[in-house]
Amino acid sequence: MLNYLKKVLENMPKDWLNLTTHRLDVYDEKRAKTQFLEQFEALFNDNNADPSALAELPTAYDYIRLGHPLSCILEWVIARSNELNPENVISFSSKTVPVLAILRKTLLENKNSRIIYTGNLPDSFNAEILERIYGYKVEISKFESIENLSEFSGSTIFISQQDDICNFKLSTKIDFFVNTYDLLGSVLVVNGEKNENYISEIQHVRRRETIAMTPANTLIVLKYLFQQLSVTHQFDVDANKALVQTSISEITGVNTKSVVASSGLSMQYAIMMGLIHDAVEKHPRKDIKFIVPPNCYGGTNDQARRVAACLNSVEVVDLPVDGDNEMVQSIDTVLDKIAQEDAIPYIIAEIPTNPRVEVPDLQKLKEALSKERKTASGDIAIDPVFVLDQTFCPNTPFLGEGESLSAVRAISYVSGSKFPSGGKCTAGYCVANEKSAKLMDKIDLHLRLCDNEATNLQMEILAKQLPSMNQRIHDAYKYTREFVMFIKDNLPDAKINFVSEELANKGFTPSVFSLDLPTKGNTDEEKEAYKRALNLKLINLMIERIPQESKFCVSYGQLKGCYWTIPATSTQGTTKEGDKDYIVRVALSADLDFELHKKVFLEFVESI
Repeated sequence: MLNYLKKVLENMPKDWLNLTTHRLDVYDEKRAKTQFLEQFEALFNDNNADPSALAELPTAYDYIRLGHPLSCILEWVIARSNELNPENVISFSSKTVPVLAILRKTLLENKNSRIIYTGNLPDSFNAEILERIYGYKVEISKFESIENLSEFSGSTIFISQQDDICNFKLSTKIDFFVNTYDLLGSVLVVNGEKNENYISEIQHVRRRETIAMTPANTLIVLKYLFQQLSVTHQFDVDANKALVQTSISEITGVNTKSVVASSGLSMQYAIMMGLIHDAVEKHPRKDIKFIVPPNCYGGTNDQARRVAACLNSVEVVDLPVDGDNEMVQSIDTVLDKIAQEDAIPYIIAEIPTNPRVEVPDLQKLKEALSKERKTASGDIAIDPVFVLDQTFCPNTPFLGEGESLSAVRAISYVSGSKFPSGGKCTAGYCVANEKSAKLMDKIDLHLRLCDNEATNLQMEILAKQLPSMNQRIHDAYKYTREFVMFIKDNLPDAKINFVSEELANKGFTPSVFSLDLPTKGNTDEEKEAYKRALNLKLINLMIERIPQESKFCVSYGQLKGCYWTIPATSTQGTTKEGDKDYIVRVALSADLDFELHKKVFLEFVESI
């Protein structure tokens, strides 16, 4: 197995190490990881490690933060070595989140749990905060030998900090083994058939609150298996951090503390838990309401509801923002209701909205957020915190002095797999305006507690890419505007969602738009079916005719090419069915063969 693995690592596609997003046309989400491993194992049985054969393997996960070919292979190797199913092995970039994932499941099932460990617990582990803020109760003991372990009515987690992260000495006394290694991450083994109902829940935590062990770190671990110790890349950590902090400050117009996480959802999780922590300390008996658009990015929606499921004091409130609903009016109505309940309002919203690319009236938004409201008893209600996902317009300085959201409590964050890194890594960042600056300490605390800070390599990539971000956004927007006008001229019956030129002049220059194709049929069902088939026809034509640039995936902000997706089947994966958008979302970069894209689109128009 190791001899074969050595050949695989020598011949593997470069994309396994460098891509953040993968092709949806060779991806079956219901068989994530398993489909890749089935075909990989077939190659192993044939001793086939040819570059062409490896390149033809199906997509393991659509985003590397969820998993990727190298993480799947690492989990497969450990599973085979311990006579386990690969599903039972899950790698993490974080050293603490695998433990949190188990504790979340035991909380929801009202089961006891204990942690035993040798050496030291991860530095960021804080049992007191986990119980007080997350609701996770756990007994913790240090043991020198598992053999002396007493019986326990509940789940036993064994944490081991060791050089060989792949070495597991399994015992029936232990339900979950977590091996950790500083700067690389951790590997979790789910032990025994009785614990297999934890697997999907743990995998979902990796999907929503953290990331898989990164490709670069996974490669280090795999090479260690056959003593092929690569020369460790030397990072200038302090210089990279300083450059990233300076770039974020210049881009956002904010001089307060900023933090950088391993992904946009890692960042959002730290924001949510930091805000809950602040609320528990300042308003210990009040309910907390997270106000979230029901059709926003599925990760945001799902994560908010997952947090609420664990805490009785937290509830998610729907915020209709698209189509016939207007964001400011919805916020005004929802905040009035929450004020009457004397609860704590936290709003999470995207500007522009995804996928409809709508921007609210920012002056009216400011007025709605800053309006003084009264509780049912006549007291002044707690003012909201507006948490802004500005991934689609990271160049817009919402929070800077004199800007639209400078006078209300506001925090903004950006997914780094988009424009900040040009698609080279997943790291995301967060800033607060002056009125919310004190909240950043709590957010930073929970980012570190979850061990979800950006890796050294991610920081190096951001240090290289952030300084050019605004120029790339400007150049990509010009192509996008031209493509939108081209489609309007040649397919006038299509409905296009994109910012107006008036909004663009105010600084909203996204390079993504949504396309609602014309349809036909006698009934609503026939019309919907026709349109959904047409969506795929367009996407398939673009990627077949321009395979070197057009790609069927959920990405945005990459350095090169054009990206196509259907939000209902990708970014809105966990959104309620009635709130999904079965339309085409198109994202352009500043580097593509624009004339060829127009030519192929004309072929599509002529074919319908």
